[in-house]
Amino acid sequence: MYRDRKQLYEELGKRRESHVIAYVTGDRPGLETQIHPEVYDLFVRHLDTIGVTRKLSLFLYTRGGVTLAAWTLVNLIRQFCDEFEVIVPSKAHSAGTLICLGADTIVMTKQATLGPIDPSINTPLNPQVPGGPPQAKIPVSVEAINGFIDLAKIELGMRRAQETTEVLKALADKIHPLVLGEAYRARSQIKMLARRLVSKQMKGKTQIDNVISFLCSESGSHDYTIHRREARDVLGLTVEKPDAALYELVKATFGDVEQELELTSKYDAGIIIGANPQANYRFTRGLIESVKGGSHFFVSEGTLSRVAIPLPNNMQQQGVQDMRTFEGWRHSNA
Repeated sequence: MYRDRKQLYEELGKRRESHVIAYVTGDRPGLETQIHPEVYDLFVRHLDTIGVTRKLSLFLYTRGGVTLAAWTLVNLIRQFCDEFEVIVPSKAHSAGTLICLGADTIVMTKQATLGPIDPSINTPLNPQVPGGPPQAKIPVSVEAINGFIDLAKIELGMRRAQETTEVLKALADKIHPLVLGEAYRARSQIKMLARRLVSKQMKGKTQIDNVISFLCSESGSHDYTIHRREARDVLGLTVEKPDAALYELVKATFGDVEQELELTSKYDAGIIIGANPQANYRFTRGLIESVKGGSHFFVSEGTLSRVAIPLPNNMQQQGVQDMRTFEGWRHSNA
């Protein structure tokens, strides 16, 4: 709970000679959240409460989200401090890695991982999930598109103009041309943002080019994980290994977060409602916290009810209906 973590944030701030802000987007299966532009004003409240200071530490756990939101947060935080570090207890993937690139230092535990920053496009024009509801769309990976084109050109040897045209037509038959255009724009944008952010940690053009190429395409898969040693020794990022005391403090802080957000438990409505006809629920799915600014927590609240679903031949099947009554950010100082 926040009252316990507040003490941990205070101790963490003393050890780092810094003010700590925690940002967690939960990845509990079925209740995932992500880095989003809507948190900008919440960060402003915490930063205004802290005020301009020498150093800020962002305690970050995320699977990613909107790349422009990550870029904006880094630039916002830097308006309030001379030195900016990110503390990674476990995962800081995709847009989270982008945030790390914009820090002066990345403090990584031995289990902490970064990841590729190739974005996925989510628009109403995306391909529909086969057999799914109309609103269920398949995210389009920018690098997957490039992988398909490279497959045709490099592996299959298609180089003539007519062959290239056929490849693009086949791609456009599956993915709307406007989505393809958005993917190209996103790829160019993510490289530009990463280049500008990582310049805080390294200056050599060749080194920066190598880092950007690896994070955007050469890692091969969006699921690829980059541990501390690779981030430091191979990519050349400014990575700090915590000492034993700091490691235990970071581990305890994340353990409390993990417990409250139930990150290791899959969401299952049937288990939650059990044998009851109804069950109220309240799930915490994200956090933005600091000692002075209190706790902003993203929650989903509602009621699960047992319902009978009609089937052919006058048969029925028992199901669970989710009546969500609130979803958004709340705040507490306690």
